[in-house]
Amino acid sequence: MDIHEIVESEKHFFRTGVTRGVDFRIDMLKKFRKAIIENDELISAALKTDLNKQPFESYMCETGLLLEEINFHIKRLKKWSKTRRVKSGIGQLPGKSYVCPEPYGVVLIMAPWNYPFQLSLDPLVGALAAGNCVVLKPSNYAPHTAQALQSLIEEALPAGWARVVLGGRQENEAMLDCRFDYIFFTGSPAVGREVMAAAAKN
Repeated sequence: MDIHEIVESEKHFFRTGVTRGVDFRIDMLKKFRKAIIENDELISAALKTDLNKQPFESYMCETGLLLEEINFHIKRLKKWSKTRRVKSGIGQLPGKSYVCPEPYGVVLIMAPWNYPFQLSLDPLVGALAAGNCVVLKPSNYAPHTAQALQSLIEEALPAGWARVVLGGRQENEAMLDCRFDYIFFTGSPAVGREVMAAAAKN
């Protein structure tokens, strides 16, 4: 499946409305947390191969932080998702005004190589918790971790909700040609300017 087809499949999944259910999102976050815990050795081995991180460092700087982030979202998601009443401006009187949290749609996450697990999945957890669908592009400079991320996400999450695209510059350029509703990029200012320029077209 090429990148444009992957993005279109994500958009189709988002339009089904499945991700809007708060209970569904919480259940998926719990399932994802369980998969991370069960695959701790796979993740640790990938980080050791790519960056020579020891198991303790991998947990302290990558996996442990992510598990805390998931717990934080699970605990607060129902409150964050509630419609809340706000004051109406004078032009809207005698009407009533509300803030209704809504997902953006399909989100692209472009992650760096130096904390390849945590900086890939931390924004993914926030995006999924908010009801978005995600296309994740991990760094090709940490290939074993990228493979571990792909296995983990395929195991834990529905295919239309989150997908991992492996590859390098060519795949990055192809993704930036697609129309996303939000882009989360972590990396150098030089590449950031390229991402912003491509995003501005859409």
